[in-house]
Parts: sequence; C-alpha cells; structure tokens
Amino acid sequence: MRQKICAMIPARIGSQRLKYKNLALINKKPMIYYAIKAAKASRSFDKIFINSDHEIFSKIATRYKVGFYKRVRKLGGSNIKSDSVVYDFFKNNSGIDILAWVNSTTPFQTSFEIKKIVSFFSRKNFDSLITVENKKAHCNYNKKPLNYSKKSNFSKTQDLKEVQTFAYSLMMWKRKAFLKQYEKNKNAILCGKTYFYPVRNLSAIIIKKIEDLELANYIMQSNSKKFTLKYDKIIKLKKFFNGKKNKS
Repeated sequence: MRQKICAMIPARIGSQRLKYKNLALINKKPMIYYAIKAAKASRSFDKIFINSDHEIFSKIATRYKVGFYKRVRKLGGSNIKSDSVVYDFFKNNSGIDILAWVNSTTPFQTSFEIKKIVSFFSRKNFDSLITVENKKAHCNYNKKPLNYSKKSNFSKTQDLKEVQTFAYSLMMWKRKAFLKQYEKNKNAILCGKTYFYPVRNLSAIIIKKIEDLELANYIMQSNSKKFTLKYDKIIKLKKFFNGKKNKS
C-alpha cells in the first residue's frame, strides 16, 4: 500500500530576532515563498500545508495554492518545542504516514534536493531524518579540541575529520515511530532510528537575523546571473607556471 507523504511548512508569526521574518522579502518575494516553491516543484508530496498560529498565513496559502493548518495559539510561543508542533499536526491530521518539515528559513533548499531526500527516506528503514552540513574545520566543544590535537602539528583542514552541524532545512518522521516516542517521553524529533542527511552549503544557510536576510537577498539576486570562474591577469604569465602548461 502506498504511503501518504505530506509536507508541513511551519510559520510562526512571532520572532524575537527578526520580526515577521517569514513575510520579509528576499528578491521581492516573501521568504516563505521559497520553501513553498521548492516543495511544490519537488512533486514529492500528496499535500503541502503551511502550519501557523496566525490567520494571516492562510492568505499566503491561498496565494500559492497550498493547504493551511492553524495550530492553537499556545503552540506559537518562542518557548514551544518543535516536537509539540509536529505532534499536534500528526494528531489532527490522520492518514499521514510520513511527514516532512520543510523549513521556511532555509530559502536556498532546492526542489531537486527535497526530492532526493524524500525518496531516500521513504525507501529506507529509518524513523526520523534531519539534514546536516558536513564541515572540515577545527572545532572545539566546551573549549576543548573536538577533531584536532593541540599537541600535534596544525592540521590542514582537508585532513581533519568531518563534523556535522544540523542544517534543519528538512526533517522527516514516520508517524507511528514519532507518536510512540512522543507519548512516552514528550520528545521525538530524533525518534527511533535516525539518519543524518548531508546537504550542500547553501541549503544550510538559515535566516535568523537581518544580516542573514541581507546576505540571502544578495545571493538570490546574484543567482540570476551565471557565474564564470576567472583569474587575475597575472596567472597568464608563462613564468607563473615555470614555462610549463598547468594541467591541474
């Protein structure tokens, strides 16, 4: 029997660091538009919902032809955990086997990436999934080295062990596993068997502050132009290559 897969795009009206950020414009479109566009273009979902505590987002849902789910006001506070939002949605929307949280604050996530991740999760034996960014950088935890040693030579970044930081661009859950763990422990974001799915760097850009919004707007406008790799004219000098053609 085919599984019913739905997408939920959370859009809380309140935000402490950047007011009404889901409605802030990036390249002349509200930020939430990019999550809706990518989810729809992926053709991976039986239905797509905006999940919000405010009726204003019903107008956005109508504009972009997706569903709207209004959660109770108490689930719109800054102290509310994501687990509770997902649980509320599952309990009030029966028949959904797999739920994907498409983050509205990661506007560079692509439809192609969503399609790959949803296809992977629906085929594999995992209960939950969260996107991550693989990084090779010198990292500390509690002011102590995490992936390098102070007693050895300073490692090149390419020789370091990767660390994974959560990207949050997409999270997914199987209904039964999520509900079972939440009703037992009141937490379930990483329920059961979890897979950490690496995404590209752009997809990991999260809009939290006005500086992030400014950067996203610049990148979005730049994306309309094809990038061509070019070098300073000095690199054309023969002596730069010791008289030999560079084959790398």
